[in-house]
Amino acid sequence: MTFKVSTLRGVEGLSWLLGIALSGFFLSQLALNEAERVSAIKAFELASASGAPDQSLWSDERIEAFEVTRSLAPDRVEAVLFIPDLDLKVPVYADASDLVMNLGAGLIPGTAGPDEAGNIGIAGHRDGYFRVLKDIEIGDTLTLQTPRGERRYRVQETLIVDPIDVDVLDATDQSSVTLVTCYPFYFVGSAPQRFVVKAQLDI
Repeated sequence: MTFKVSTLRGVEGLSWLLGIALSGFFLSQLALNEAERVSAIKAFELASASGAPDQSLWSDERIEAFEVTRSLAPDRVEAVLFIPDLDLKVPVYADASDLVMNLGAGLIPGTAGPDEAGNIGIAGHRDGYFRVLKDIEIGDTLTLQTPRGERRYRVQETLIVDPIDVDVLDATDQSSVTLVTCYPFYFVGSAPQRFVVKAQLDI
């Protein structure tokens, strides 16, 4: 009889342990699913965040290119660049091809990603989204929004460089953003220089 009671108690104990383990697994799956749901929602919000852009400063050619290529937009938006003082909100895609920059801005290959430490290089057309950079000032803030969160940066300097001066994109120890567009902003034809905005993580 003692053997049976102890056996029953052992089975009961195992049942409790199994129940607790299954409950823990179930709760962890719920938490994981919720995290995935939130991430998916944020990704969707990023993809549609820029909405219909203000094209009042854009060239006619850039507006036409935007309309022609908008149906070919890459599926994945890596981030959204937001500069409140310029009323700029633009999707940032994974590369800086002409197609991408007709539709938004692009990450410059070889630079850090939007959720990484280092120098994040972002390029855009001077006669499209990035034309407003002509009015940017030292101390302005810019924000990079990704599904993982948001980082705010403060503009430290602006530069005008030759196209071969790519050292502005060199890796940095501090988290930073480098915006690059052609210059002068209203130059007709292939612009001879580059306008560069350097910003550091605002702690």
